[in-house]
Amino acid sequence: MYETYWGLSSLPFQIVSDPDKYFPSSVHEEARSRISYAIKYGKGAALFTGEVGIGKTTVTNVVIKRLADNNIDVAMIFNPLLCVNDFLREILYQMKVKSTASTKLDLIHDISDKLASNYHNRKTTVLIIDEAHLITDMHILEEIRLLLNYQIDGKFLLTVILVGQPELRKIIRNITSLEQRLTIKFHLRHLSLEGTNNYIFHRLKHAGARESLFTFDAIKLIHEHTDGIPRRINQICDLSLLVTSYEKKYNVDLQDVRKVIADEAKHRDEND
Repeated sequence: MYETYWGLSSLPFQIVSDPDKYFPSSVHEEARSRISYAIKYGKGAALFTGEVGIGKTTVTNVVIKRLADNNIDVAMIFNPLLCVNDFLREILYQMKVKSTASTKLDLIHDISDKLASNYHNRKTTVLIIDEAHLITDMHILEEIRLLLNYQIDGKFLLTVILVGQPELRKIIRNITSLEQRLTIKFHLRHLSLEGTNNYIFHRLKHAGARESLFTFDAIKLIHEHTDGIPRRINQICDLSLLVTSYEKKYNVDLQDVRKVIADEAKHRDEND
């Protein structure tokens, strides 16, 4: 596509989460640091929230990638819309435990055995639940709380990271017994104008660009239009580079971004 025209080695603004393209903004680094701290020091449970497209999944993937060599056993659940028993089975599956349990009690015993085995083998066990705001069965949140009861020598056998959109905070507030076990809470904020500028150049540089292909006025409009949310920045930048490549331009300026935003709004209205 347009990467050849701009002299790039790859498409810089893909919206798929890629830890290799992680941009260490101050807000994302603070989130990564807190999650890493919760895992490394066995803090029990942490709450990590942010709006759609802000970079929550990327941050958690970076954390796991960087801790991969530290004897950590990670179970990641990406779809928590399950009944209680299926949720417990999914935990075991993600922990690579082949269970034949047919009852809830047996499933809990299998999880307990796995946690104890990891502890005695000096392995840290981590359960990351993405899209946790989608959990509608309060019994699942109760099971998560009960899993935090597994302790030996005053140490948690499991660290739980709940990741979700802002409404997750309200859901958790209504479950006092679980909220009190969340030793770390962090809400990921939007990128500033400076952060947006640095983010765009970071992605371009990762794709082989030697300089920013966007004028600063264009970046200011992108920041204003996207509220500094990385996924939305990616979408506007990707289309802007595509459109300007057709027009054989040397950079993306303010008018180019305005056109992309207008076209985006037009297509959205036509589909409504």
